[in-house]
Amino acid sequence: MAKAILHMLSTLKHMSPFDVNMALDAGYDAAIPYTNVTLDEVTALVQDAMFSRAPSAALKTGIFFAGRDAVLALDMLEAARKALLKPFEVSLFADPYGSFTTAGAMVACTEKILKDKKQRELKGSRIVIYGATGVVGYSAAVIAALEGAEVTIVGYSGVERVAKQADEMSKRFNIKVTPADGSSQEMVRDLLVKHEIALCAARAGVQVLSKEDLAAAKDLLIAADVNAVPPLGVEGCGLHDNGVVISDHGALGIGALAIGNVKYGAESGLFKQMVESDKPLCLDFRHAFALARKLV
Repeated sequence: MAKAILHMLSTLKHMSPFDVNMALDAGYDAAIPYTNVTLDEVTALVQDAMFSRAPSAALKTGIFFAGRDAVLALDMLEAARKALLKPFEVSLFADPYGSFTTAGAMVACTEKILKDKKQRELKGSRIVIYGATGVVGYSAAVIAALEGAEVTIVGYSGVERVAKQADEMSKRFNIKVTPADGSSQEMVRDLLVKHEIALCAARAGVQVLSKEDLAAAKDLLIAADVNAVPPLGVEGCGLHDNGVVISDHGALGIGALAIGNVKYGAESGLFKQMVESDKPLCLDFRHAFALARKLV
């Protein structure tokens, strides 16, 4: 009987042990890492894996795209998709740095609390994303914008970098995302005051929003944070909080481990879908969000 084999491609020096463990625990018999992979190498690697097995074993073969660049992972996924040939088609899954499943979980948790406790929808909500130049922030921005939210992405080194990112998002996904300057704490607070939802995806150990910031934001409904390393990204929002009041104005907090539980289930679930599917799959942040919605 054919073994379930996952070929894991990363642009980095090392493959994430987290992703390897997740894949094996989800049902793969073997997870083989390939590191320092470039975009132009994807086609040959995918076809080498594909043509080495009979068509009857094709669905037991998976390709995973890791690294730390959301756009590059999507480009690799597309290159792999174009390299497939019937009846040897294999399944594909991109989740660079866990960003697609983390972002999907973050937005799904926010949507759930927003509906249940604020009687609001994502569509039309004013969302500001801190740490938007990172892979999680990038992915969360795209997911939220595709759902009809009014999304602002914040740059900590001025507006130029996020302006280019907003333009790239617009061209790639046909969405509108507004870039903003968050290079000072005053600017960070000013943006918070103008929005209803704050998604904090800054690097570990960086506090984005203080209690004073939250107190100033009278219209803030929800603040979600994916940083699990002290100091946390949102002061007063606990790791396990999932709709706990964190400000005098009734803003609700969603903590990193509450999001992390859903992220874990989403990544594991997508790996299981690949192992068990009776047709080839091509999975990205949209599928991560769809599954996270079912898990919250």
